[in-house]
Amino acid sequence: MRRAYVDSCLFIYWVERAAPQTQAAQRWLEGNADANLCISPLVRMEILVKPMRLQQLSLIQAYETLLEAQTWLTINDRIFARALALRSRFGLKTPDALHLATAQQYGCDELWTNDSRLQSAAGSMAVNVFEHKM
Repeated sequence: MRRAYVDSCLFIYWVERAAPQTQAAQRWLEGNADANLCISPLVRMEILVKPMRLQQLSLIQAYETLLEAQTWLTINDRIFARALALRSRFGLKTPDALHLATAQQYGCDELWTNDSRLQSAAGSMAVNVFEHKM
């Protein structure tokens, strides 16, 4: 089973169903149900900031339920060191460098994102789910 690290945006589009990318996210996730979806605590943090600020309890619960079903990857000191190297080499934002470093450290086969800079840094492991045809 292939392991795919999922960037936060994909879950946001899928759960909130408000963005133009929602249908593509839904098709992608449903069409790749055989993948082992991996996340880190950073994904949880990025996803829950706005719902917590706005006190959207039902949305928070929907996210928590979704995230519980995924494979959790811990961010450790080696990942921070790798993220530092990626950030300095590719000019990534700190969260994106941490996402990529985590995916690499745990040997994920793919990194699902729609971020072009992150996609460029990730090379062949990156899959832009909004450009990919199902």
